[in-house]
Amino acid sequence: MSVMQECIRHTAFFVTNPVRFYQLMLIFVQNFKHKLIIMKRTLLSLATASLLLACVSCANKSGVTENGEIALIPVPQEMTVGSDCFTLTRNAAITLDQSNEELKGIADYLNGKIAPATGFTLPVEKHGKIEFKLVDDAALGDEGYHLKVKQGDILLTANKPAGIFYGVQTLLQMLPAEIKSGTAQPKDKKWTIPCTEITDKPQFPWRGLMLDVSRHWFTKEEVMKYIDELAEYKMNVFHWHLTDDQGWRLEIKSLPRLTEVGAWRAPRVGDWWGRERQQPGEESTYGGFYTQEEVKEVLAYAAQRFVRVIPEIDVPGHGVAALVSYPELACMKAPDALNVGNKFYGEDENTLCIGKESTFEFMDKVLTEVAALFPDEYIHIGGDECFKGFWHKCPRCQARMKAENLKNEEELQSYFIHRMGDLLKSKGKKLVGWDEILEGGLAPDANVMSWRGMDGGIKSAKAGHHVIMTPTEHCYLDLYQGEPSVEPATYSMCRLTDSYSFNPVPEGVPAEMVLGGQGNVWGEAIPTFRHAEYMTWPRGWALAEVLWSGPAQTDWEKFWPRVERHFVRADQAGINYARSMYNAIVTPYLQDGVLQVELGSEIAGTDIYYTFDNTDPDCFTPKYSEPLSIPKTASRLRVITYRDGKPVGKLISLTIKELEKRAEKDKRTGHGNLTVD
Repeated sequence: MSVMQECIRHTAFFVTNPVRFYQLMLIFVQNFKHKLIIMKRTLLSLATASLLLACVSCANKSGVTENGEIALIPVPQEMTVGSDCFTLTRNAAITLDQSNEELKGIADYLNGKIAPATGFTLPVEKHGKIEFKLVDDAALGDEGYHLKVKQGDILLTANKPAGIFYGVQTLLQMLPAEIKSGTAQPKDKKWTIPCTEITDKPQFPWRGLMLDVSRHWFTKEEVMKYIDELAEYKMNVFHWHLTDDQGWRLEIKSLPRLTEVGAWRAPRVGDWWGRERQQPGEESTYGGFYTQEEVKEVLAYAAQRFVRVIPEIDVPGHGVAALVSYPELACMKAPDALNVGNKFYGEDENTLCIGKESTFEFMDKVLTEVAALFPDEYIHIGGDECFKGFWHKCPRCQARMKAENLKNEEELQSYFIHRMGDLLKSKGKKLVGWDEILEGGLAPDANVMSWRGMDGGIKSAKAGHHVIMTPTEHCYLDLYQGEPSVEPATYSMCRLTDSYSFNPVPEGVPAEMVLGGQGNVWGEAIPTFRHAEYMTWPRGWALAEVLWSGPAQTDWEKFWPRVERHFVRADQAGINYARSMYNAIVTPYLQDGVLQVELGSEIAGTDIYYTFDNTDPDCFTPKYSEPLSIPKTASRLRVITYRDGKPVGKLISLTIKELEKRAEKDKRTGHGNLTVD
């Protein structure tokens, strides 16, 4: 037997019999008292390590952080972890009330998630090892659950099927990461779940993500994949931004030109805000739309995942697609073609004419079909960034203002929103709009989505309106999430720490008026679905935890190690994500007129190395410890981050001129994170 084999044999005995091994070695030590102190310390450390190793083995290394915590996102409200584990096999049948179709659907969902990797599905039987049970427990609410995993069985209870579904998400996250691979794993793979007891429920009823499919088109299958991804993190709202200046994406049968014409534009790539306009005679070949039958498929898919789908028809601004399709809706002259990405505000006419009654007839047709198609009680009508200059010049709009005794164009917009609210109410729906709908007076039954900071939401909540908080600085997931020079081009900044620090209920606001919050993925700089994933995750995980667990439960130093484990799971699933949290944060500033550079990181324990000599830094170049002064002859700063002796972040290379430009723009005399426009 080789030395290596001998070591493995003894190690195996030690791991599986740590207590007995410790006892035997103590007897041995008693015969060698002169080594007693050293041996006792060594053996105690090794025995403790073996017990920890056994626990980690049961809990799956891919799902456990370095400090031994099970890597669940969102973190449960209450959790106790045992030392044993439940092993999932083909013999572990599911028990449930077979008269409940929703519970049967959840069992089907679970089998769909585990079958590709495990090679088996779990039958539904009268006496199974896994039980889904509906109970009457007021403490759990509509979406909470209680999960008890023992070595021999699993009991999952909830008041409603939604709670059972969220408990299943927790179970899936506790399985090895390979469960998400979608491909058959070795037959001897152990599918273990750590023995735990969890009591969990959400802090907020509205936990959402918005996806803009107008600026760039995403297929039905991609939309469904996005819904599946957000549901796995206990998010329950998919806000579907279906119309804008760049495309109308929803079939309206009574208005066919909206998709015959309004869904298509000239193809363009590159910088969104600097694109050449569509030229006369140029063919419109880029785009697409969803038929109402396809929407029904998406809605059924979302319902199985307990996800509400909120459609957005963005009016009265952002209306180029509607105006190109039906030019008579314009105040002056409708554009000849859709906006392909050039600047819009105040240049091309993109607002519906409020002076024409035909505009309201158009909206009645649109909202009648939308209300019939989408089952949720809310319909989002946009209301944001509405340029009012064309209304000011429009004789019909001015006549409407005079007839309705409206003082200004802001009140004209409020008039439009009021009528949309009445229209939706007549169809059994509630209106949601961006916070600009406050301008000119808020409609009585309106619900406000506050994006320009918290002020609009605060004002609305205090006035008795329900609000959804989605402030740009925390929730706009199309913004830069790290050093701009190494990220795909976009604007401003929203780091992972910014999303994780989000608190939807500001001080002084009645908590019951805040439904929750959501992240927004605007599509201007997001040309593909893979890039939409990159911009969503892991910031979407941060928002999922804030909105489910609540700000009081958040702890950044415990969150980011769990994020690392979910990177592994995303890799297995082929889901794209950003590792920007590892990159250095480079903050130039002026101190008494002299350029200084502060380096930092979002991740504790990160070492930062730098150079000024035009060579690439590594762990042998200078290590950052205090703000840097710039050497006289330096032309460029290069920075990289390391953890545990290995590079983890991207190499950042910035000219001194760029640093000076940023410092001058920032106009600071102290320290802090830089926001780049």
